[in-house]
Amino acid sequence: MSAPLLQVDHLVKTFGTGEAETRVLRGLSLRMAQGEMAALLGPSGSGKSTLLTILGTLMHPTSGSHAMLGVDLVTASDQALTEFRNRHIGFVFQFHNLLPDFTALENVVFPTAVQAGRETAAARARGRELLERMGLADRVHFPTANLSGGQKQRVAVARALMNRPELVLADEPTGNLDRASAMQVMDLIAEINRDEGTTFLISTHDEKIAGLCRRQIVVGDGLVTG
Repeated sequence: MSAPLLQVDHLVKTFGTGEAETRVLRGLSLRMAQGEMAALLGPSGSGKSTLLTILGTLMHPTSGSHAMLGVDLVTASDQALTEFRNRHIGFVFQFHNLLPDFTALENVVFPTAVQAGRETAAARARGRELLERMGLADRVHFPTANLSGGQKQRVAVARALMNRPELVLADEPTGNLDRASAMQVMDLIAEINRDEGTTFLISTHDEKIAGLCRRQIVVGDGLVTG
């Protein structure tokens, strides 16, 4: 059996101290294989967002282990975590977090420009290719402020894929979209997952969106319950 892409064991995350202490994750364990497309389910307050934040190396757990691609991400320095995150993890958020005064292409190329310290012709070619794949060939040079909600989210998916990450973490990526736009975004995610083997973990409250994923991971009271 091949090693998992991602593995966390007995993950604990506590906020506050003393009487104000709140334990959000209570010893959660999870493994994901390369190429999975999984939905992350659970009620508000179950720990889904905290888990995604830790998996994305944006927050340290209080205790437990967290490894990806065989790298121990609990003991890694902040600089090492930043470099690892930029190379191996992509993010798609509910509110897409695009730069409104920049074009679709500039938004997509931004992660590579930050990593390389400049925008390159190769990066622009990759960005254009992704936008074309997202059905946005005629919107490449549009400021994102002029795009529809569904178009903005497709730009966000393209941006998440820019550096060819092994793992994409999506937090309610269709939460603000109408049904048709949501299905279009999910179709594109499924296509990338199938064609490129990118692993997706998609947090959602939408049972129909979850049903499009091959695996459902249920979190409750800070633990994986299903």
